[in-house]
Amino acid sequence: MKLPPLLVYSVLRLLAFLVPLGILWFFFPIFREFWWLAALFAALIGISISLLFLRAPLSDASRAMYAKREARTDPARPRDEDVEDANVDRDIHRDVA
Repeated sequence: MKLPPLLVYSVLRLLAFLVPLGILWFFFPIFREFWWLAALFAALIGISISLLFLRAPLSDASRAMYAKREARTDPARPRDEDVEDANVDRDIHRDVA
């Protein structure tokens, strides 16, 4: 059974925050008193970890969300780019005439 990529990425991001938070809280007694500082440092460490090591899961999650969104769109409805191009062409022809 393959897990959804968004779930995998979310769990990895949570772990990237919770593991440093647990390490800071249990191994550094000062952070037990200043829990908000431990949470701040854990958030910074978690962001760094996710930027460095979680690029592939983020790409997979983004790709899955895009595919799901594209599957839901109505094929009869014109794309935004086509509507914008038609409006620009109409304005250009109106200015010329």
